[in-house]
Amino acid sequence: MKISIITVSYNSSNTIRDTFDSVLNQTYPDIEYIVVDGRSSDGTIDIIKAYEPHFNNNIHWISESDKGLYDAMNKGIKMATGNIVGIINSDDFYSDKNIIEIVANTFKHDSTVEAVYGDVRFVNPDNLEKTVRYYRSRNFKPWRFRFGFMPPHPSFFTYKHNFDKFGYYKTDYKIAADYELLIRFLFTNKIKYKYLPSTIMKMRTGGASTASLKSNIVLNKEIVKACRENGIYTNLFILTFKYFVKIWELIFTKQ
Repeated sequence: MKISIITVSYNSSNTIRDTFDSVLNQTYPDIEYIVVDGRSSDGTIDIIKAYEPHFNNNIHWISESDKGLYDAMNKGIKMATGNIVGIINSDDFYSDKNIIEIVANTFKHDSTVEAVYGDVRFVNPDNLEKTVRYYRSRNFKPWRFRFGFMPPHPSFFTYKHNFDKFGYYKTDYKIAADYELLIRFLFTNKIKYKYLPSTIMKMRTGGASTASLKSNIVLNKEIVKACRENGIYTNLFILTFKYFVKIWELIFTKQ
C-alpha cells in the first residue's frame, strides 16, 4: 500500500528541513512524497533540490504560481499515485518515525476503514520540545462540527479515490476549506473513520487560522458557511463555545 504525503510550501526555508527530515525518517518503506511550491524566493527551492537525492526517486515536486493553499493541495493530490493521501504542512513534522507505518497498518487490517485521524501537539516555534497545547480527537463525533470542532486536519489520511468521489478542497475558502472537506467526507457522505490514539503530528503555533483576530473572524464565518453548505445548522454564537474547550486544553496541557 503506497502512501502519498503532500507538502505545500511558500517561502518555507526556515522550517521545511524539519518537515523533510520527519518524512525521510519514517520506517514505512512505500512512501511517495510530493511537494507543491508556490514559486518561493527565499531559498526553499534550493533546499528541495538538496533533499531530492535522499528520497531515492520517491519525491516529486513542482514550483509554480497557484490560486492559494487549497489549490496547491489539490494539485498535489492529483499528482499522487498512492492508495492513501495525507498532508503535512511545511512547518510541521511527524511526532515519531513510525507514524506512517501505524496509519498504513490501520488501513491494511480493516478494509472497511476509509479514513483515519489522530492527535496533534502544538509546540513553541522557539522550543520544539515544549508543548503549548495538546489537541486530542478521542471524543470527536461528526455532530460536533456544528460547534466548531474537527479532527486535526494534518492528522487526517484517506483513500485518494475519495477525493475523486466526493470532491477536492474548495478554493473559494481562504482558511476553512479543510473544515468543509472533513464535513463533506465524515458527516455528509459518512465514510467510515477510525481514531488513532497517537500523537500524529507536531505543529508550530502561529498558523493561518489562529494568526490574528481577523483570521479567527474569517475562520468562523467560513465554518458557518461550510456547515450550511452541508446541511448543518450553526451560527457565530454557537461557535464561541469551542474557545472554552481550547482554554481548558491550554491550561491542562502537560508541558
